[in-house]
Amino acid sequence: MSANGYRDYYKVLGLERGADAGAIKRSFRKLARQHHPDVNPGDAAAEARFKEISEAYEVLSDPDKRRKYEQFGQYWSQMGGGGAPGVDVDFSRYGNFDDFINDLLGRFGGAAGPGGFGGAPGGFGFSGGFPAGFGGGFTSGAGRASGAQLDAEVTITITFADAFRGCERTLAVNEERVQVRVPAGMKNGSRLRLKGKGNLQPGTGRRGDLYLNLTLQEHPVWKLEGDQLRGDLPLSLDELALGGEIRVVTPDGDATVQVPPGVALGRSLRLKGKGWPLKDGRGDLLLTLTLALPDTYSQQERQLLEQLRDARSTDPRRDWRKAAAL
Repeated sequence: MSANGYRDYYKVLGLERGADAGAIKRSFRKLARQHHPDVNPGDAAAEARFKEISEAYEVLSDPDKRRKYEQFGQYWSQMGGGGAPGVDVDFSRYGNFDDFINDLLGRFGGAAGPGGFGGAPGGFGFSGGFPAGFGGGFTSGAGRASGAQLDAEVTITITFADAFRGCERTLAVNEERVQVRVPAGMKNGSRLRLKGKGNLQPGTGRRGDLYLNLTLQEHPVWKLEGDQLRGDLPLSLDELALGGEIRVVTPDGDATVQVPPGVALGRSLRLKGKGWPLKDGRGDLLLTLTLALPDTYSQQERQLLEQLRDARSTDPRRDWRKAAAL
């Protein structure tokens, strides 16, 4: 490296500036084998040389990076070429040297098969969830990708009940049937990892991981806010005024709640430990009180309401009129 930090990547690989992609790949293979740390255990100089070779190949094997490098020289990385290149290698991942070389060639722009499952970015040809709450699974194409695209992800939709209780589903991934367990208490944005079910690395047979991003179908009553489960509890006029024990339905089944007399609309009753499943137990269930007026009244109901109106001892708008006056 020169004093200004510039590396002549062609010299690093022992090539002329007009070398084609095939020559670059052949030189890299030869030098990488020669300086690989497994071949030179404990040799810090060989390891440094190996990283320099890999860095040179990363730039010269990528047409866009190579063009910027040749055009701007030492300033190429500031001209939209990304950060300074480098290689961080975990050699324990590879069964033999050829696996490593094939992976590195793929990662830095070597030949690779069609990207993803069905050609979609990230690996799958769909994003809206599996049919019928992914009960039928899905099928996909060849599922081949370069080393930088081994992991794949897809968004699936599950019912509110399945997220609350947990469920198991069978998916079809690359003609393979995979059993997936969705734990109880999943939320919107929760992520499940299927190890070794992602894209295929050409030449090595290795696969990345498949990530399932979960979305929950809306429920007509229940809504999840953080760790708390919320829902509206409709009450009649007499229940709001007089209070009493009210039979309600919770996600766990029937329950009884005590409504205080004269309770205000919008107040919430808390049922501790009856809410969303959490790692350390259950959250709380909050029931927000609302008034449910009937569409029609019977003759007796209307007579009683008229009696209530005539017997009313307070003006509900007295304080309001004072406050509203400008």
